[in-house]
Amino acid sequence: MPLNRRETLGLLASGAALLATRPLLAARESTTVNETPLPPFANLLELETLAAQVIPKPAFDYIARGAGDEQTLRENRSAFSRVFIDQRVLTGKTVQGLDTSILGSRLKSPLVVAAMAAHGLAHASAESGTARGAAAYGTLFGTSTVSTQNLEQVATASNGDKWFQCYLTRDAGFNRELLQRARAAGYKAIVLTADVTVGGNREQDRRNGLSLPTPGNFLDREGHPRAIERAFDSRLGPDSLDFVRQHSGGLPLILKGVTTAADARVALHHGVDAIQVSNHGGRQLDGSPAAFDSLPRVAAEVRGQVPIIFDSGIRRGLDVFKAIAAGADVVAVGRPVLYGLSLGGWQGVQAVLERLDNELRTVMQLAGAATLADIRATPLLNVNASPLQQGIRS
Repeated sequence: MPLNRRETLGLLASGAALLATRPLLAARESTTVNETPLPPFANLLELETLAAQVIPKPAFDYIARGAGDEQTLRENRSAFSRVFIDQRVLTGKTVQGLDTSILGSRLKSPLVVAAMAAHGLAHASAESGTARGAAAYGTLFGTSTVSTQNLEQVATASNGDKWFQCYLTRDAGFNRELLQRARAAGYKAIVLTADVTVGGNREQDRRNGLSLPTPGNFLDREGHPRAIERAFDSRLGPDSLDFVRQHSGGLPLILKGVTTAADARVALHHGVDAIQVSNHGGRQLDGSPAAFDSLPRVAAEVRGQVPIIFDSGIRRGLDVFKAIAAGADVVAVGRPVLYGLSLGGWQGVQAVLERLDNELRTVMQLAGAATLADIRATPLLNVNASPLQQGIRS
C-alpha cells in the first residue's frame, strides 16, 4: 500500500545507518574527499551498471528504482523512441555555441542538474561534489530540501548558480525559514515541487529496509534533528505559490511537476516564472504518462510565455534534442549525475554533462541544426510521420 505521511517522514528523517559496513554519508562540515578516476564509459546508459557496483544495493535501489510496478519509470525512456527527427541535409550549417540563459543565469548549454535527495548515498562529497561538478561544466545546480548537506553548505561549495527546490512541509514556520535561508544564501530561484504531497509507493525501499538519515536542512547547529513537523503538506494549492513567492523575497518561482495543460494554465494565472514538466522520474505516481509525452501539451498551453524546464528519462544527447524540439527551453538531468558522482566525484558529474553535450552536438550536426533555435524549428515525427511540434511555439 502507498506510504502515508508518517512512513514518508520515516524515510526522510530516520537516523539509522544505511549500512554498517560502509558509511556513505558525507561529513557535514567537510567537503574534502579523495577523488577516484571515472571508469571508461561509452554512454550514460552504461553508467547505471557501473554505479551499481560501487553503491550498496539499498542506496542504489533508492536512486535507480521507481514507484509501484515502475510502468512510468519505463515509459520515461521508451517515450523517446516513439518519435523521430525530421533530418535536414544540404543546409551548409555547422553547430554553433549551445550557450543559453534562464531566469538570469547564463549556461554553457541547455543542460542543468536536477534537484535530487541525499547525494551522500552516492559519494562522500554529497551535494557539494555535485555542485562543484556542475559549476566546472558551466551550468546551474538544484539543491533539494532533503539534501544530505544543508543549503548553506551547498551554496558555498561552488561559484555556480543554484536553485533551491522546495518541499512544503506541514510546518509553515519552518517553510518560511527555509525560503528565507535560500534567499540569504544566494540561491537564484525557488523550485516548488507540487507532485509530492505524500511519498510514492516505493516497494523496493521497504523490501530493503531503507532508512535515510535526517536531511541537513532539518538539523540544528550541533547536528541534532530539530523538533519540527517534517511531513509533507498534502494540501498544496494555488495559494502555495503565493506563500512561496511572499516568503522567498521575490525570487523567481518555478513550479515543478506540471504534466497537464490545466495545471499549466493555473501556474500561468498565478504568475510563475517558469514551469518544470516532470513526473519525478517515475518515483511518485506510477501509471502516469511519460514526461516526454506530457511535454508537447504543456508547451502548447504555455506558448513561450515562460521558460519550460524538462526532466525525467534523459540519458542521451538525442533525448535532449527531442525534448527541446518538443518545447523545452532547458533540460534537467537527474540519475546519471548521481551515477557519475558515485564513480568519479565532482569530475564524474562534469564528465556526465560533457558526454551529453558532445552527443547533442553530434545529433545537431547530423540533423542540420546549428543552433538551439534550429532545434526548436525541427519537426518531430511519430511512427506515422505526423508532426508533433506543429503549433507548440508561436
